[in-house]
Amino acid sequence: MSDDGFRQIVYAPMGILNRQEVKKLAGLSDQAIKKNVRVRAELSQLEDQLRARGVLPPLTESGEKARDGAKLYDKTAKKSVMDSHRVAQLESSNHDLKVRILELERQVEELRSKLTSSKETVEAVKDGLMVFTQCPMS
Repeated sequence: MSDDGFRQIVYAPMGILNRQEVKKLAGLSDQAIKKNVRVRAELSQLEDQLRARGVLPPLTESGEKARDGAKLYDKTAKKSVMDSHRVAQLESSNHDLKVRILELERQVEELRSKLTSSKETVEAVKDGLMVFTQCPMS
């Protein structure tokens, strides 16, 4: 591959070759690129040669970390994502319940005012009946 070809597949933020592109061009699997010691050593040696010729930019700090070792598995990452998703669901549910409570409180007040009005009507009817029952029948 020519130097221009390598320049096309540089992952500049790390100063290394783009592993996905290398994998495609070389016909390698993910496992070979990530785990095979010989493949990793050859790729590292190629990158050093390209860097010496000025094809690749200098290796960055994050590129150095990626080169030195495999990524550490973060056991808490999945749990953190699940927790934040659950918190978002709970906050949404909490908001919906607050809105529902306000609506129910408004309905209770309406029913109380209707009940008060109905009580007054019942009292007026009772008073009318009392007057009517006390009247002498002729």
